[in-house]
Amino acid sequence: MGQTLAEILEAAGRGRFPPPDGTTTVVPQPSRRDAGVIAFTAHSVVFTDEDPRWVRTTLAALDCDELAAAMNPRFLGAFLDRTGRSTDTIDLLTVATALPGEPALELREIADPDHPRVMRARKRRDDVRVWATDGGVLVLGRGVAGRWEAAIEVDEGVRHRGLGRALATAARHLVPAGEPVWSQQAAGNARSVRAFQAAGFRPVGAEALLIAS
Repeated sequence: MGQTLAEILEAAGRGRFPPPDGTTTVVPQPSRRDAGVIAFTAHSVVFTDEDPRWVRTTLAALDCDELAAAMNPRFLGAFLDRTGRSTDTIDLLTVATALPGEPALELREIADPDHPRVMRARKRRDDVRVWATDGGVLVLGRGVAGRWEAAIEVDEGVRHRGLGRALATAARHLVPAGEPVWSQQAAGNARSVRAFQAAGFRPVGAEALLIAS
């Protein structure tokens, strides 16, 4: 039996990636909520409860570089049509290791379950916790296949002061010891990409997450 998505991500979070052999691995969804595609270097992983034969037949029919087939817009469009799901964008997928001690940034946790930021985060993650600081917000929760995921927001008026980097670094202090923490950034969001990489998050692939209606 092949690896599950959780096992693939666990290994990738520690620097052990699928073989760069130009193939596509198809695995079951880890939950009803999460389906999509992750592209590592020369190896893609499609996680879906659809028939794997449909995935492979659809990929084979594309007139494109097979290394990029699973992220080709025509495949993603067919995938969305097949599943009746939606998607926002293809994200850069990054990961970092946990850091010891408390965050240097002063944070106050938002415990109100009806807070708009908490409610939005719970649509895509479990065990959500949200912290605020002057000018910014940090969200931490369990996302795809149970991995720890971090997201940040920085107010426009306090940008270019290192707050994004500080929030992303704080996330590394807030996950359990020994656990990797993941984050997705839209490829065009250069500010977010720079902030997470400055905080020690390293790029490991690209991800298209299909969202259930």
